[in-house]
Amino acid sequence: MEIILKEDIIGLGYKNDIVNVKSGYGRNYLIPKGKGVIASPSAKKILAENLKQQAHKLAAIKAEAEKRGEQLKDVALTIPAKVSATGTTYGSVGAAQVAEALKAMGIEIDRKIITMHEAKKVGDYVATVHFHKEVEVEVPVKVVPDEESQAAAQAEAEAKAEQKRADEAREAALKAEAEGETAEEPAAEEAPAAEEAPAEETPVAE
Repeated sequence: MEIILKEDIIGLGYKNDIVNVKSGYGRNYLIPKGKGVIASPSAKKILAENLKQQAHKLAAIKAEAEKRGEQLKDVALTIPAKVSATGTTYGSVGAAQVAEALKAMGIEIDRKIITMHEAKKVGDYVATVHFHKEVEVEVPVKVVPDEESQAAAQAEAEAKAEQKRADEAREAALKAEAEGETAEEPAAEEAPAAEEAPAEETPVAE
């Protein structure tokens, strides 16, 4: 069914957009919540007239959105997160964390107009800020290990290196011991040579 949206709904459309939705979603959620109305021919006619009358106002709204979008020009976020040794985050990094990071920079943006594929590992992502149907700004987001995770990873790496050195030292000692035992084995004793009996002297005849 066709619905005229009465407010922005990220992922579906913006205020005054005509969208196609499943009947159950429209009748059971959008219309009862006041988020939309059925796009009947008369409703469409009224909408067109209102948009015509509000053209100046709508242009001002778009200009304001563009101005806000300029705040994010060249902005790139680095968000630290607690991660495991494999780089997997404890919990995910999403729109809420992006809004907090922007706020820390002095840029106030409602998390509801931010979309981002939730990050569950360290790496590079992109958050999209939906200021207006024609003004959407992409913000690069890099998720990195926080200080606690970095310290834990460094400690683990040092422990592994120490264990490796200990193993190598033990192997070297065992090898040296084995080589020493081989060198100390006594050589086979040679049998003593038999002593020759003295030759008997033959008496000389006088």
